[in-house]
Order: sequence, then structure tokens, then C-alpha cells
Amino acid sequence: MSTMNTIGRPTTPNAVTSKPATLTGGRGLLQNEHLIFESDGWGKTGVDLPEPKTDGSDLGDLVRKDPIGLPGLSEPETMRHYVRLSQKNHAIDLAIYPLGSCTMKHNPRLNEKMARLPGFSDIHPLQPISTVQGALELMDTLSHWLTTLTGMPAVALSPKAGAHGELCGLMAIRAAHEASGEHEKRRKVLVPTSAHGTNPATAAFVGYTVVEVAQTQDGRVDVADLASKLGDDVAAIMVTNPNTCGLFERDILEISRLTHEAGAYFYCDGANFNAIVGRVRPGDLGVDAMHINLHKTFSTPHGGGGPGAGPVVLSEALAPFAPAPWVVHDQNGYRLIEREEDEAAQAFGRLCAFQGQMGMYTRALSYMMSHGADGLRQVAEDAVLNANYIKARLSDVMSAAFPEGPCMHEALFDDEWLKGTDITTLDFAKAMIDEGFHPMTMYFPLVVHGAMLIEPTETESKQELDRFIDAMRALAGAAKAGDVDRFKGAPFHAPMKRLDETRAARAPVLRWTAPQGSNIAAE
Repeated sequence: MSTMNTIGRPTTPNAVTSKPATLTGGRGLLQNEHLIFESDGWGKTGVDLPEPKTDGSDLGDLVRKDPIGLPGLSEPETMRHYVRLSQKNHAIDLAIYPLGSCTMKHNPRLNEKMARLPGFSDIHPLQPISTVQGALELMDTLSHWLTTLTGMPAVALSPKAGAHGELCGLMAIRAAHEASGEHEKRRKVLVPTSAHGTNPATAAFVGYTVVEVAQTQDGRVDVADLASKLGDDVAAIMVTNPNTCGLFERDILEISRLTHEAGAYFYCDGANFNAIVGRVRPGDLGVDAMHINLHKTFSTPHGGGGPGAGPVVLSEALAPFAPAPWVVHDQNGYRLIEREEDEAAQAFGRLCAFQGQMGMYTRALSYMMSHGADGLRQVAEDAVLNANYIKARLSDVMSAAFPEGPCMHEALFDDEWLKGTDITTLDFAKAMIDEGFHPMTMYFPLVVHGAMLIEPTETESKQELDRFIDAMRALAGAAKAGDVDRFKGAPFHAPMKRLDETRAARAPVLRWTAPQGSNIAAE
């Protein structure tokens, strides 16, 4: 007999164990898809190519003698392969993507349409400046918006990601200390315990010694510990605000004052700018450098190995050391300032070969202009409202890591509420997959035991938030009721079951090889 679960859908007792295995490996509308290299048809192609006019004899020993090692697929086969693969992955277009510290928000299709316009999508970085005036104007306009929103006088657009932006900021700081003759004695960078892992990694990469700064019981920078470690050997501090615990650093002005009194620079990790955009200008807080993840705050696509963008805004003290190139507008139109020109004499160099990611600039500016100043302010307000709604609705069944007061853009829970259940944060996350939800960020920040970091972003409706919350409450109830098997074996319904994560990390399979004895063309 069917019953109703707490989410309001009919369920059959023992449904997990009563389902027979399928004979094909497919399940319902989910096809069992092999690797593309295991596909049939190595001798065909879905594209008609003209016969070559030469025989390749002029290539000498460079003529290929062995099979190319790539499968041949028709157009329907290619389309089906990638559609089937897409059904095995979670996506922001499918449901809420609650990864904390990542801001996995909806990417408006208007942005994609703009990025594909001729003149943006088909230009080349080596074209004459006269032929790309529109693209340079777009970069100049984007720079204006970024400096206006942050209250900073300059911006470097070229960094390709957040960590690349950190590199840019610290290299500008290093160049400033070199110019003042202080670099040799200022060899330390102070980083809070709750920082993103890229912060200490970037500081070490630039050649600094990383010194950890303690955290208070309420999840913020310990100002007393910071003050005790500041001195004339410190080059910079790196503070995320709002921080990785989802909290605003209430002592941020004091942190800035102490840093500058010590002759150091204040680098702010801008990963969470989404929570304060339109409401707080980092420049007013004393920030000297801050990267902005365009995929987090301004909705350009996130992850997947594609192009990224992490522009860095700079204070007046650091602006002269910004990397080339940058755009200027004068009586002759728009042009690029390059390192070898006098105007870029103090630039620390270049971060990439050309001007950065044009497609990401276009998407971000489209997002900004479609929202306007008031809309961007609402982005922050809705992101914070959604996170606090989740915290309020789950705090009676899960333990908030910092229960006192509101959070910012993300709600952080620990595993205290799971004590005595024999269920871990990982088990709970795997069971979320069975309910059709991507897990939240697990075990981060490291300062919270068994952390569960949830960031709903501003693009989720109350209906979708309630659907997610109902699923979380139902799972929490099952955990407390002792339904351990539901969690320890999860996920049961995903295309792939639970992996041996330790083995996967220590012995990853990174290269496909043809099965022994097969007639598939090998590399």
C-alpha cells in the first residue's frame, strides 16, 4: 500500500530493494551510455569533406601511418551521446544548485545572446584597434561599472579567474613594495583560518610566507591575534568579506586601519561580493585590491573548464602597478595601453597573452545593464534573504554553526545534530542525490566540524527553496529516526553509485585505453 512522504509524494515501502535490475543498464528514460571511444563506427564521419588536392608527400616522415584513434559519429549519434551524458549530471537548469561559497546562480539566456553577437564572438585579439572599437568600448563600460560598484579607481580586467585575480593583486602589492624599497623585509602575508584555500596558495606562489590568523568563536577574524602579528615584515593581509562562514566581518574598518598603520596592504577576496553588491563599496572599507568573480556576482557561467574572468579592482596606491593592457578613451577613440608604452611604465607586466575573456565581459555587462543599479542592490538583498530563510527553516532540525544573528549569502550548518546517528555529513549528502538535489558544499570551511555550507543565491524562488527545505527536513527526520541504510548505501538512484573516493583520489584513471583484444582503433 502506498503512503505519503513528508514532501507530499506517494512512496512504496522498500521501494529501493524491490526494484529489479534492468537488462540493458538503462533505467526508464535514462539511457546507458558508453564512453565515446567505445562507440561503433571508426571508419565513418558525419561531415562531408572535399578530397584533398595534394597527397601529403611533402610532409615527409610526418605523414600519419596509424589510425587517428578518434571514433566517427553521425550527427544524430553525436547529439544523442551528449544529451545522454547531460542526463547523468546535475545542472542549474534542472534544480537548485546549493553549493556554498560558489554562487551557482542562473545564467540568463539574454547574456548568452549578447555574447554571440557578431563583433563580440568572432573578433581576434590581433585585429587593428580601429576594427574593434565597439569591443573596447564594452570593456571600458564594464570597467566603469566595476569601479563604481566597488568605489575603487582602477581595475585590471585580464585575470582569468578568482585565483588568477589573487595573483594579480598580490603581484601589484609586491610591485608597490619593490618601488618603495620595502619588498625584501616585507615577506609575510596574513591569512585567516577560514580563508579559501587559494589565498595561502597564491601568497606562497608569489614568494611570501603565510601566517595564519585565528578566528573568534562567532566565526570572524580575531582582531587581537591579527594585531599581534602585524609588523614591518608584513606585506599584506588577505580577508574574505563576507567571509567563508557566511558572515560579514563587523570589525572590517578596524582590520583595515591596523593593516595600513603597519604599512601593509589589504587584499580582499571578493568571491562573496554577490552578498553586498549595490549595498557596500569595498573601497569605502579600506580595501586596496579585490578580485571579482564574474561568474559569481554577475552570472557568467561557472566551472566546466571553460573561460573564466576575475577582474581585480585596485586602490589609488596600487593602481599604477596594474598589469597591462587596459583601455583608455581619448580624442582618437578607444585604444589599449600596453606595457612597453610610457603610460604603463610601472605595470608589473602582463597576466595573459591578450586582453582577457571577451565573452565573459559581454555576459557580465549584459547582466549589469539589464538589472541597473537598483536591480543589483536587489540581487544582494534577495541572496541574503534566501540564505536566512533556509537557516531559519532548518535550524530546528539541523545545527547552525553560528546560530546567533543573521547570516549573509550562505547558511552554514555543522554535524552536531548527527551525533549518535552513525551518519556522517558525506552520508547525508549522498542521500540528497537520491532526492534529486545536488549536495551542498561539505567539510568546508575547515574551521567547522562536518560543515554543510548552503548557498541558495538570489535566483531561487520561494517555491524552489521550500521544495529543497522539505527534502532536507525529511532526510533529517529519517537520520534521527535511525534509517541508517538509506544513508550508508546512498545514492541508490543515481546513474553512478557511491565511489571509493579515497581510491579515486589516489589512483585516478586519466587516460582511456582500448580493452585488450578489441578491434577499436587505439592511440
